[in-house]
Amino acid sequence: MGLAVIGDRSLFPGLRCEAYLAHAAIAPLSAPVRERVREVLDAYEGGGIAGFGHCVPLLRETRSRLASLIGAESDEIAFVSNTSHGVIDIAFGLRWEPGDRIVLFEGEFPANVTPWQQAARTFGLELSWLSLEPFRRSHEEGLELLRAELERGVRLVAVSAVQYRTGLRMPVESIALLCREHGAELFVDAIQALGATPLDVGCGIDYLSTGSHKHLMGPEGAGAVYVSRRRAEALEPRLAGWLSHEKPADFLSGDVPLLRYDKPLQSTARVFEIGTQNALGLCALGVSAGLLAELGVQSIHRHVNQYLDLLEPGLVSRGFESFRCDVLDARSTLLSVSPPPGVPPSEFAAALSREGVVCNTPDGLLRFSPHWPNHLDEVPPVLDSVDRALAAVRG
Repeated sequence: MGLAVIGDRSLFPGLRCEAYLAHAAIAPLSAPVRERVREVLDAYEGGGIAGFGHCVPLLRETRSRLASLIGAESDEIAFVSNTSHGVIDIAFGLRWEPGDRIVLFEGEFPANVTPWQQAARTFGLELSWLSLEPFRRSHEEGLELLRAELERGVRLVAVSAVQYRTGLRMPVESIALLCREHGAELFVDAIQALGATPLDVGCGIDYLSTGSHKHLMGPEGAGAVYVSRRRAEALEPRLAGWLSHEKPADFLSGDVPLLRYDKPLQSTARVFEIGTQNALGLCALGVSAGLLAELGVQSIHRHVNQYLDLLEPGLVSRGFESFRCDVLDARSTLLSVSPPPGVPPSEFAAALSREGVVCNTPDGLLRFSPHWPNHLDEVPPVLDSVDRALAAVRG
C-alpha cells in the first residue's frame, strides 16, 4: 500500500482532537478504510446483487490478511459480527461432557465470561476461577497457579491475551504449553491485542475470537473467530445456519434445481458463518489489516511502548498511580492509571477531552491507548493538557 507511516496521522484528516488515546475502546477510521466503505456502497448502489460479486474477492482478501496477522491459514478463519459472537460459537460448539471444567480469570471482560457461564448452565460444566494478581506480580507465579489448577483436570482455559482494565499482557505462549502438557484446550479473546500486540496461534492456541473496532482499526460489527485444524472436526456446532453447510449457495445459480437440506455441515471454522454477513465492515477491515501488516505489529508495539514510556512517568509525577507492569514481556499497548486522590476518573476524562485529549475510563481507571498514528512529540502537549484538566477538576 505504501500509505501508512508510524507516528504520522495524515491518514486521519477528519480526526477532531489533539491526541486520540482510546484505541482500546473504539478506534477512528482511516481514510483508506473510508474509501473502501464508499467503494462497496457504490457497488451496491449501482448494481444491487452485483455489489456482492464486487465484495467476494475483497472478503477473500480480508480473510487472508486476518489469518496472516495471527499465523493461521485462511480456512481456519470464520467471519463473525464481534468478539462475543465468536466466544458464543465456541462455548456452544464443543462436545462437552457433564463435569468438564473451564478455567476463567477474575477481572476478565464479560465477553469472555458470560458465554462460558451460559455453557456451564446448559451442559453441566464446572467453572474454576483464578486471580490475575499473581500474573501481575510475575508470569512465573501466575503460571504455577494455573499449573496447579490444570493438574486437577481441566477441559478448557479461556483467557484474554491482554487484560482490558490494566493492560496486562498474559503469557499466552506459556499458557498454551501448560495446556498441551495437561491435555486442556486454550481459547483466547484477542480483541485487546490484535493489531498492536504480537500474537501467533502457532504457539498452541486452539480457538481465538476478535473484533474489528479496536486495535485492528476497522468498523464496528465485524470480527473473526479462529479454530485450529486439529480441533475443527471435533466441533458440534449447535448454532448453525444455512451457510454452515458445505457448498451452501450452489442452488442459487445454475440451470438445474440443487436445493437440499441434508448437506453435511462444514468441518472448518466456517461452519460458524451462519448467514448474511456485514460485507461492508468486513471489506473495510481488510484494508486496515493490510495497513497493519505493512507497518508490522512488532514495530507498532515497540512504537506505542516508546510513547507510553514518555507518558507514564509524567503522569506518575503528577500523582497518578500506574497499573502498567514493570516486566517488559507483560506490557501491551494500554496504560491504565488511577488519578490523584479526590479526582474522579470520569470528571477528569471529560476535562481532558475538552483539552483535546481522548482517553476512556474502564471500571474506575483511566486508560490511555495510543496506536501507530500517534507521534512521540504528542506527549509533552498531552501532559500540559493533563495539568489543565487537573486544575479544572480541582478548581
